[in-house]
Amino acid sequence: MFRLDGKVALVTGGSRGIGRACAVALGAQGATVLVNYVRGEAAAKEAVDAIVAAGGKAEIIGFDVASTAAVDAAVEDVVKRHGKIDVLVANAGIAIDGLLLRLKDEDVDKLVATNLRGAIMSARAVTKSMMRAKKGRIIFMSSIVGEMGNAGQTAYAATKAALIGAAKSIAREYASRNITVNCIAPGFIDTEMTDAIPAPAKEQMLKTIPLGRTGKAEEIAAACVYLASDEAAYVTGQVLGVNGGMHM
Repeated sequence: MFRLDGKVALVTGGSRGIGRACAVALGAQGATVLVNYVRGEAAAKEAVDAIVAAGGKAEIIGFDVASTAAVDAAVEDVVKRHGKIDVLVANAGIAIDGLLLRLKDEDVDKLVATNLRGAIMSARAVTKSMMRAKKGRIIFMSSIVGEMGNAGQTAYAATKAALIGAAKSIAREYASRNITVNCIAPGFIDTEMTDAIPAPAKEQMLKTIPLGRTGKAEEIAAACVYLASDEAAYVTGQVLGVNGGMHM
């Protein structure tokens, strides 16, 4: 169950954190994984090594999702070399926090370019291959803050909320081609991004989680594997929250 043998999966932002965990998990289920990175080439190579060590197949692929031209060129190259892309995990993202009155125009532009436009353009690029195959899986990495908001994260939350609307719209457009499009909305997950949160804020946040703990990147990866699998063929346009009950 949930095997991905023969599938080709592209994971953007796959060199660390949740993206790395997703890439490793997809590889463990038999997929050939393209681990995308922008600056962390060494970390991307480590992710590939982990996949290969577990008996999987993987390679690194460097490009910035904020550049539409780079996305199109990279996807075209992958399809040319591997013949297809079966799974896209649009995970690449950045976080720039700050109160609304201190929010800079350029910060909003950066967040939109990477978190939102990057995901949409990545989806647009892979659908060409998926339409020919008449099947495919697109998974957007949203966030719990896209569903419930969070003080100090107006622009970030807006990009993550927008991904949900985008996923539902693309799901409707391509359902007739057996291309499913879903979102995963992680809660408070142990990653480098959350490591930067001050201890008092973490303690306060833990009080809002019914399960009483933070999540693991591997728990997000498990949801990713499910949505990428044949067993999830009847699931599309959905938001899968993996948040310990923090948002219901």
